Order: sequence, then structure tokens, then C-alpha cells
Amino acid sequence: MTDFSQLTPDSVVAYLASRPALSSLIDAAGIRSIREVGDGNLNLVFIIEDDSGASLVLKQSLPHVRTDPSWPMTRERSAREATVLARHGAADASHVPALYDFDPEHYVLAIENLSDHEVWRNELNSGRTHEYAAAELGRYVARTAFATSPIGLGGIEHKLLLAEAVNPELCEITEDLVFTEPYIDHPHNAVLPANQPDLHAIQGDTELVHEMGLAKYRFMTAAQSLIHGDLHTGSVFVRPATADSPASVRAFDSEFGFVGPTGFDLGALWANFVIAAARAEALGAPDRAAVLLTLPSALLSAFEAEYRALWPRRTDPRVWGDGFLDELLAGIRTDAAVFAGAKAIRRMVGFAKASDIETLPPDAREGAVRGVLHAGRALATSRLRAASATALSSESATLLHAAATPTPA
Repeated sequence: MTDFSQLTPDSVVAYLASRPALSSLIDAAGIRSIREVGDGNLNLVFIIEDDSGASLVLKQSLPHVRTDPSWPMTRERSAREATVLARHGAADASHVPALYDFDPEHYVLAIENLSDHEVWRNELNSGRTHEYAAAELGRYVARTAFATSPIGLGGIEHKLLLAEAVNPELCEITEDLVFTEPYIDHPHNAVLPANQPDLHAIQGDTELVHEMGLAKYRFMTAAQSLIHGDLHTGSVFVRPATADSPASVRAFDSEFGFVGPTGFDLGALWANFVIAAARAEALGAPDRAAVLLTLPSALLSAFEAEYRALWPRRTDPRVWGDGFLDELLAGIRTDAAVFAGAKAIRRMVGFAKASDIETLPPDAREGAVRGVLHAGRALATSRLRAASATALSSESATLLHAAATPTPA
């Protein structure tokens, strides 16, 4: 019997033939190509195409980090990703890859091949902004948040979903990497020598560390909706509109998903817009940075408009009136800003940094890192002052520009 515990290009065909759910989607007897493309540190990913041109992706979780086999990882994360894809697909199929099959024995997902799309972070790094994607993702977060919350599901179904999607091991990674490690002496932390004073400044900032403690607790306890859990520009595919097809935006790699605070997904994107803007400033493109800093407002405005449009479908209008909706959305906005600050700081200091900044020359990187840390701090402490996304983005622009040490584009 073929061993499918860790797929290889040689075992993929036999695996496809063993899965009846895939027989109508791809011809296992006529496979034209198998490409192992990987997707970072945690998974095996194969793109398979048959002789007719039909294709799909197989994604298998590994029991350890690919680059460090001594770092164990739960393979059950694939089941959590299957849950997120199924639930989010039911709520908003246009913004996630289709889920074709999940094999819990071998931890394999079969999903839609989106090779005609590009990873948004790569596009941003190349100077292609795809501004339309921010509003699309705002609508995606709203639709999935409403559909997987007590407001859209009802109390019993929401509690059952919470149990189904529990993801303690990967949540702990976020709790450590995002909310704890940047603020202590930890081996995951590394910055340029010129940025060491900046790192020491955030670690010694008692107000900031206090806000991170509150944000960590909220992340751990606010079971609002089934969130993606790692929704940054590197986990979004984009495809611009053409004469024959509309623009397409898809969120992928949702293995960190769980029932948590809705604002976390919005904040993760917001942080990455700030990081992309810091890159633009470093490359001497302040006008492009200004465009990028309009995206947080576009994201939140689309989210709120879509959530309000869904509001008449709420499960209990007896006590959840329009005043409640206003307060709910205000709380999500605040969460988004604070989580954006946490995610921005984490990407400058800790493990798995953002390529937007890491690919800059060291002199330019110094100022970009400093600017993101300053902007992240301002976002993280925004709970202490009333400010709109537009005002916060204006503040981010000032801080990024002041810290930049530009290099010619």
C-alpha cells in the first residue's frame, strides 16, 4: 500500500486515484504535470494538471517547520483550515479558494488552483498596488464575520462552531510572536544594529507593553467570529480585471483560523498596508506611500457598509438594535487599530519578517523599520484617543516620512 503520510511527486498520482471525491475534477490516469511549490515554512503544496487542462492544488501539513525539523507543529491545523474554507466559502465563495476535499487521515486539502493570480505582497513589492483589493477584503471579512458570529448563526450554532474550530497550538504561536516576544529579550528578535535603540525603546515603553497585554487578552478571549487568523498581504491572491473577467481577490492559507476577535483580520491587513507604505517611502516614492495609506480606510469602510447591509438578517432583533450595531462596529474599529499596531511591530522585530522591508538595502531598511515601529506604536495606543482610520493613517504617513532614509528607486 502506498504511503501517503508525506506526499512526494512520485506518490501524488496514486493519492489522487485513491480519493473518489476528486475523480470528477481531475483525471488521475492522465496527469500532465506535478509541481511542488511549497508555501512557506509549514506545508507541502503541489499544483497538479491533467491532459485536459483541469487542475487543483494539494496542500499537506507537515509535523514540523520545514526549515527546522526540531520545531514540532500540529498537523491538525489542516482540519482547522478545512473548517475555515468551508465556512467562509459558504458565506463568501468569491473571496476564498474552493475546497474540493479534505483527507483527515493524511492531513491533505484539495483546493482550487489559483495560479492565474499573484500574491499581493509580491505585487506590492514590485510597485503594483491593486487598490481594489482592500475594499474586496473588507467585504470578505464582513460577510464571514457576520455569518460565523452569534448574530448570524445564533447562540447554539456559534458555540458548536467555536468547539469545531478550536486551534490552541497555532493561537499560541500568535500569542507569543505577536503580543509577547517583541517586548522581551527573546531569540526570535533580531534587528539591524542601527535599530537596536528602537527595539530597546519599544521594550521599555510601559504604556505600549500595557496595551499589548490588553490586546493579547482580547485575542485570547473575544470569540466573536471565525477569523482567518493570518490575513496579511502574503496570504491574499489578486488578479486585476481584464476585458473578459472582473478583478479577483482571494484569501488563502487560513490554517491559523479560529473563533476570535473580528478586528484581528482587519488589523493584520492594516499593518501590512503601513509596512508597504514604509517600503514606498524608503524607495523615494511618497506619492505611492500616500495611496497605500488610503487602503485602511477603504478596508474598514467596505467592511462596515457590508456588515450594515447584512444587519437585517440578525438572529435576535429583539435586543440587538441599531444602537448595538453602532457600538459593535466601533469596538471592531478600535480592535483593528490596536491589532494593526501589534502586527506592524511584530513584523519588524520578530520571527518571519516582512519581505517588503527585508529586501531593502540596509541603509533604507533602518529608517523603514524605525518608521513602522513608530507608526505601530501610535496605532497600538489609539484606544486611548478618538481617531478615525483616516486620521490614524495621516499620523502613520507623518511618522514614516520622518523616519525614512530613502534610497533611489
